[in-house]
Amino acid sequence: MTTVQKIKEIEDEMAKTQKNKATSYHLGQLKAKLAKLRRELISPSGGGGGGGAGVGFDVARTGVASVGFVGFPSVGKSTLMSKLTGTHSEVSEIDFTTLTTVPGTVKVHGAPIQILDLPGIIEGANDVIAVARTCNLIFIVLDVLKPLGDKKIIEGELEGFGIRLNKKPPSILVRKKEKGGIAITNTVPLTNVDQDEIKAVLSEYKLSNCDVTIREPNITADDLVDVIEGNRVYIPAIYVLNKIDAISIEELDLLYKIPHSVPISSREWLNVDELIEYMWEALDLVRVYTKPRGLSPDYSQPVVLRRGKCSVEDFCNAIHKEIAKQMKYAIVWGASAKHSRGQKVGLDHILEDEDVVHISKK
Repeated sequence: MTTVQKIKEIEDEMAKTQKNKATSYHLGQLKAKLAKLRRELISPSGGGGGGGAGVGFDVARTGVASVGFVGFPSVGKSTLMSKLTGTHSEVSEIDFTTLTTVPGTVKVHGAPIQILDLPGIIEGANDVIAVARTCNLIFIVLDVLKPLGDKKIIEGELEGFGIRLNKKPPSILVRKKEKGGIAITNTVPLTNVDQDEIKAVLSEYKLSNCDVTIREPNITADDLVDVIEGNRVYIPAIYVLNKIDAISIEELDLLYKIPHSVPISSREWLNVDELIEYMWEALDLVRVYTKPRGLSPDYSQPVVLRRGKCSVEDFCNAIHKEIAKQMKYAIVWGASAKHSRGQKVGLDHILEDEDVVHISKK
């Protein structure tokens, strides 16, 4: 029996098992077994993911961030990317026209963003998912005429491969110890999981001596599994609802109620500006401008950093790795500076978007 068949077997058993106090331990075990099987599909040596289109996925990375386009065939991914980046990706109304990963780059507010048009996602296409796991943002492109059905299938596909969309890592701490059994502490009420289910998950992972601390409401057994597995990626996603030129204004109003969504028409180029702005906000990038001594700031070529890695040291390393070693101090103007006339700072100072920096060398 292949890994995919084993996964299907467990999913079928879970679907027909009614959740109650008597079955919670059994369900906890099934969820942990399911996660272990899916781990095999995520890892390169995993057993029998099936599917895949036999496509190579060595993609040279350019730009400061990457956005992956995921969706079923012929939803308009290739048309949108071609117009955004000028990169040719074979466009047709026929399914499965894009057979290789086509990278392109689009400049947004001076920052180069890599766009990856991934092949039409099909069940078991684990090579496609492997690329999606490395992206900073995922565009899930949907046809407005059948958005919710396709949305559910793609979300399930990505979830199964360890990708968590528009979520943060759960606030659960699992600490192993040598003896003392299992101690479960929760600072909030457990509404979606009970202690039996927690113990079942721990048992499946052979964690007989550990402390579990839950600090977040609405935690589920799946969240606990995610923390124990430790290989989940948490990526923001935007649902791109394409082909709005084929629907009415009333239908368009309904689409706007779908969270994290932007309705567009790639063919007629409708509402794409809003999509680009939404993308910029979701990527949360930090642009920093250089100021040579005695000259005005250079606003034409910002140094673009990622939020969380935007210290003065990160700024220096983005230009050249030797600059941080040679720096005596930096002067910063902008949102992160205490004074409008500029602030003298060190390497650990955190920069904000559109700051101006002058580096003084030793």
